[in-house]
Amino acid sequence: MTIENANLLLLSSSRVGNTEYLHHALAMIKAKLEGVTELLFIPYAGVTLNYDDYTAKVQNALAEIGIKVTGIHQYDDPIIAINSAKAIAVGGGNTFHLLHQLYQHKLIKPIQNKVAKGTPYIGWSAGSNIAGLTIRTTNDMPIIEPLSFDALQLVEFQLNPHYTDHNPAGHNGETREQRLAEFMVLNPTTAIVAIVEGTALDIMQNSMKLVSGLPEKLTEANGFLFKASQKTVITPDDNLDYLL
Repeated sequence: MTIENANLLLLSSSRVGNTEYLHHALAMIKAKLEGVTELLFIPYAGVTLNYDDYTAKVQNALAEIGIKVTGIHQYDDPIIAINSAKAIAVGGGNTFHLLHQLYQHKLIKPIQNKVAKGTPYIGWSAGSNIAGLTIRTTNDMPIIEPLSFDALQLVEFQLNPHYTDHNPAGHNGETREQRLAEFMVLNPTTAIVAIVEGTALDIMQNSMKLVSGLPEKLTEANGFLFKASQKTVITPDDNLDYLL
């Protein structure tokens, strides 16, 4: 079961099309942070981008909606940082590196406990991946080996951000759908929610819906549910509470 009192915004991406960083998501983030003016940012998915620069990048983006951003790496004790956070945001990058760092700093349980108290959690890309049961449906290369593939388990399903079923001409590798089909063969009872660029899962009080910050001209705001070798389209009008 999804962690009780979870208040989550799980974004597929930090950009959509040619939009500025997080710009398409500002309204969704502002709504999720209702009454909150500061958040703790976890930049551990950054590998080629250092943590100070990553935190500054997020601060620049969220300044427009009046949010103060502090990086968890700026604290002497990251567990104290989690325990005192008004809200938590986790950015994209490499999911394996992100989860490795969470295990290294012993942050899995503190984050779960904080989310259970209703503290808003906002993730995008890798930050959304780790909200699921495991990271076994991420798109990233395993550049480092975490202690476990088990993730934060804030929800009772797998996630696949950046989902696309595009198959370029001349490409002979497996498509995303084929990779997820492999997971379903080995895990037929586990659901995977695939979210496309510009969309997010908004979860609160054991209720879930698909939301979008997309200009209509860019793409349709649909997602997909994969389970037991079946692929089902999900739309912003669908009630997704049954997945929680």
